[in-house]
Amino acid sequence: MSIDPQGKVALVTGANRGIGKAIAESLLAHGAAKVYAAVRNPASAQELIDAHPGKVEAIALDNTKPDTITAAAQAASDVEIVVNNAGVLKTSSALSDTAFDDFAFELDVNVYGLLRVAKAFAPVLKANGGGALVQLNSVASLKSFSPFATYCASKAAAYSFTQSLRSDLGAQGTLVVSVHPGPIATDMGDDAGFDQADPPSVVGESMIAALKSGSFHSFPDTMAQQIGGAYAGFAEAVVEVEMAEP
Repeated sequence: MSIDPQGKVALVTGANRGIGKAIAESLLAHGAAKVYAAVRNPASAQELIDAHPGKVEAIALDNTKPDTITAAAQAASDVEIVVNNAGVLKTSSALSDTAFDDFAFELDVNVYGLLRVAKAFAPVLKANGGGALVQLNSVASLKSFSPFATYCASKAAAYSFTQSLRSDLGAQGTLVVSVHPGPIATDMGDDAGFDQADPPSVVGESMIAALKSGSFHSFPDTMAQQIGGAYAGFAEAVVEVEMAEP
C-alpha cells in the first residue's frame, strides 16, 4: 500500500510554522493539488497561503478541542492525506514538581489529539479511497531523555496508538506512516536547547518518501537515522508484522 501526493488533497495540522509548514511545502512541491493548513488560528497560515496562491486553505483545528476537529473533517471532506503534526513539548523530568501537570498537557495534545484526529478523519479517508494518515512521533517515542521525560512518555504512547491505527485503518485501505524526527531546527527545537539540528525540510521529504514506498516508519534526520538503523531489526521482526493477539 502506497500513495503518491501528486494530485492529492492533504491536510496538515500545525502547518503555520516549523515541521508542519515544511511538510505542507513538501506536499505541494511533490504535486499535491491542495493543502488544508489546519491550525488554531487560521490567520497564522497567511504566509503559507501567500506563497502558494490557490493551493492552500486555512481551517481552524485545535487538537485539544474535539468540536474543531469534527468541524475540520466536515470542511475538508475531500482530503486524502492527513498529517497529524501538531504537538507540544515541556521540559520536565520524571521527578519534576510539574511532571504531573506537564504530562497531562502533553497527553491531551500529543496522544488524545492523535486519537481525535484519527477518529474524525478515518471515515473521510475511507470515503475518498483510503488515502493516508501520517503521525509525527519523534525519536523520543523510542528513547527517553531525562530532561524531557513527560514528552518522551507522551510520544511513546502516541507511537503505540499509531501501531494500532496501522492495523485498524489498514483494513479500510488507509496507509499509516509513523515519522520519528530527532533534533530539528524549529522553535520547539530551540526551546529544547538543541544546538545542532537538521532543517525541517528533511522531515517533509522523508515523509513523502515513506508515502510513496508504503513504509510504516520514517527516520528523517541524522540522529533519527542512527536510532532507526539500530531499531530496524526489531521493527521489521516485531512491529511491522502481523502477530497473533496474546
